[in-house]
Amino acid sequence: MNHDSEAKTINQGVRFLTVTEDEAGQRVDNYLTAKLKGVPKSLIYRILRKGEVRVNKGRVKPEYKLQRDDSVRVPPLRVAEKAQAPVSKKLNQVARLEKQIIFEDDCLLVLNKPSGLAVHGGSGLNFGVIEALRALRPEARFLELVHRLDRDTSGILLVAKKRSALRNLHQQLREKTVQKDYLALVRGQWQSHCKTINAPLLKNELAGGERIVRVDEQGKPSETHFSIEERYAGATLIKASPVTGRTHQIRVHTQYAGHPIALDNKYGDKDFDQKMTALGLNRLFLHAYAIRFEHPKSAETLRLTAALDESLKALLTILRATK
Repeated sequence: MNHDSEAKTINQGVRFLTVTEDEAGQRVDNYLTAKLKGVPKSLIYRILRKGEVRVNKGRVKPEYKLQRDDSVRVPPLRVAEKAQAPVSKKLNQVARLEKQIIFEDDCLLVLNKPSGLAVHGGSGLNFGVIEALRALRPEARFLELVHRLDRDTSGILLVAKKRSALRNLHQQLREKTVQKDYLALVRGQWQSHCKTINAPLLKNELAGGERIVRVDEQGKPSETHFSIEERYAGATLIKASPVTGRTHQIRVHTQYAGHPIALDNKYGDKDFDQKMTALGLNRLFLHAYAIRFEHPKSAETLRLTAALDESLKALLTILRATK
């Protein structure tokens, strides 16, 4: 009997997987990543490169797009079972997430994501929203993020339950027909005439994998619309509606306008943050509070809203009292 559970491995023989209609259209590397839970991406690319993965008996490149009824040969893999461990340690977080679901049907699941929870376990984290949802819904054959939210940003997050829904929503995002509205608390008095910021954004990857974004003419075109929700002494609650979907877009555009967001650890202002911390704020004040899009199946217009969490509501109550 082997007592060394850390060394225990799942050793599977050759498997043949048949691509369903729902799975068709995706790259073979992404398909294998979803199917082979806990298998490092480096191993997936290695078996593709060495020709150990076959589609309809032929070798394929990672970017090969799968067709319906394709037969995918998966070679025997030794996968450490411990890759699955993080979920059990986070069961409380998983259970809490169930209460954050604000809409669900057979195509879609919409969450009010808490601040501090990554959308998925990349960048050194082995646990995120998508892993939590898969732990909550072990029977779900398909669960994929439609878009992303920064780890410290709270609010509306769309998750597709069918590949057809994912494709449809990605098309809506590309065509910019999805309306997203965020609430942010920024330093100082936002100028009423500042209704749109058009400033190209360039993403820099630092040595540790951290991403910093700055306004740069070499960057990608980026546009955000702004309006004022409420003014306070030394701060403004604004509504930000991004037209493009760049990394850290709202955070960098507000900083560029001279009004950084409260408790932004990358683009914020220390003095302003200290004042807000003294009033009880302990997280980035950026919340995705509303979204409007066409339902991928019924084509009806859906408008969903997600309430601010208690800590953000409490801060606004204090700021109103000190106007």
